[in-house]
Amino acid sequence: MKKIKLAVLAACLALAVFLSLLWLAGSALSAPVNQAIGPLPSDLNGQSVQFSSQSGSLIHGWLLSGRKGAGVVVLMHGVRSNRLSMVDRARFLSRAGYSVLLFDFQAHGESPGPHITFGYLESKDAQAAIEYIRDNLPDEKIGVIGVSMGGAAALLASPPLDVKALVLEMVYPTINEAIADRCKIRLGIWGEALAPFLSLQLRPRLGVSADRLRPIDHVASLREPKLFIVGAEDRHTTLAESKLMYGAASEPKEIWVIEGATHTDLYAKARAEYERRVLAFFNNNLRTQ
Repeated sequence: MKKIKLAVLAACLALAVFLSLLWLAGSALSAPVNQAIGPLPSDLNGQSVQFSSQSGSLIHGWLLSGRKGAGVVVLMHGVRSNRLSMVDRARFLSRAGYSVLLFDFQAHGESPGPHITFGYLESKDAQAAIEYIRDNLPDEKIGVIGVSMGGAAALLASPPLDVKALVLEMVYPTINEAIADRCKIRLGIWGEALAPFLSLQLRPRLGVSADRLRPIDHVASLREPKLFIVGAEDRHTTLAESKLMYGAASEPKEIWVIEGATHTDLYAKARAEYERRVLAFFNNNLRTQ
């Protein structure tokens, strides 16, 4: 009997340690990644801007001036990143005459926030960014480039973003798949078994359940032109998942699969072709003159 009690105690202790480690993992994944960004690069023509978001954050960013009638592109970075990761895209778009807004999502860069929410609160920042452009450049058509979480935020925005074109890079279909993919990368087949325990933390930790973090449920209702850019070797958002997102999307749409690309900076991977395709897409959908 004593051995049974000791075995039960040991099992309970092991379970407590296991759950504690998972909670700590969730804490690390959702922790803010704030940092000082510094001044606007000297080769870019623009200014620092701030605007309030319903996420509760004061969003920090840069607005680059473009040619009148050329349109505006809003750049939305990925998770645990910030606007600096979008500077190279801003450069080629600015050279082409577009106005460009780069900003830090809440809990990223210089925008405060208690937690990363993987697209939930960030979708409110995406909405605030579009509203900021509507207020300041009311006559310009707006396009978006959303990378990974940035693309998820753009799709999850409610009401839908008032834009004319969307470039969506490596966007997860559902948060459950995103978590499972990342667990599998780090822990192999056993990681998939742990993924549901991380998904269950979303509501108590972030105030949002997994069923609210399903960009694939929103993409069909967006009638604006969409360009999906994905990596053939991406393990964080697999090619099969990206094709599922593309299949769920309404027309007009197109997809570009970059051979050999993982979940990385797709612009850096195929710079010349990226510029050609993205400029053609925005020229067709944003230019008024």
